[in-house]
Amino acid sequence: MGLAGFITFENVTKEYVMGEVTIHAVDGVDFTIEEGELALIVGSSGAGKTTVLNILGGMDSATSGTVRVDGKDITDFSNRKLIEFRRNQVGFVFQFYNLIPNLTALENVEIATQLSVNPLSPKDVLEQVGLGDRMHNFPAQLSGGEQQRVSIARALAKNPRLLLCDEPTGALDYATGKQILSLLQQTCKQTGTTVVIITHNQAIEPIADRVVRMRSGKIHQVTRNPVPTDVTDLEW
Repeated sequence: MGLAGFITFENVTKEYVMGEVTIHAVDGVDFTIEEGELALIVGSSGAGKTTVLNILGGMDSATSGTVRVDGKDITDFSNRKLIEFRRNQVGFVFQFYNLIPNLTALENVEIATQLSVNPLSPKDVLEQVGLGDRMHNFPAQLSGGEQQRVSIARALAKNPRLLLCDEPTGALDYATGKQILSLLQQTCKQTGTTVVIITHNQAIEPIADRVVRMRSGKIHQVTRNPVPTDVTDLEW
């Protein structure tokens, strides 16, 4: 019997062949995430968490196993269906922002909405992330935290059901990182978007509804927090 959930990984593997060596980046992974949860995938470098995130986002393919999002097996998707899935269902937030330097904050967000089926207003989303007065600035005129807010606004403006964040605070100082995590937690609560964050920082585990711990390509442990801690109350 399959696992129930908005996201389900069932016996997922990812192998890379390097010469005569086969590397098992992901090795028989099973977990579920419910819709509207904020989930953390936690592990050290090389644990397989980025590979899991890339498979979930349709940017990489599993070698074997099943990945379902909202009941649909994305491992069966054609290239065209994967592009539609990434475009319409998934927002991505990266560690180093990936903004286009010669476009303003507003233009960076507008570009993402041009490809989406049911986008939100770029101006409204920039207001929501606290950048109403910076939307005509270029990335070089913004702090790291502000650039990450633009990156989050760009992802949210697509109106995705799934927001995937790859070490979103990794390039930020403690106070700014905390603000960004708070923004992601509030987004999850207020919009019902399912948010998945990968991190090596175990200290932030209390903020999540669900924590998936990885070690050497395998699931080490999955736990649920019945009452997640508000980011503003967390110290690490």
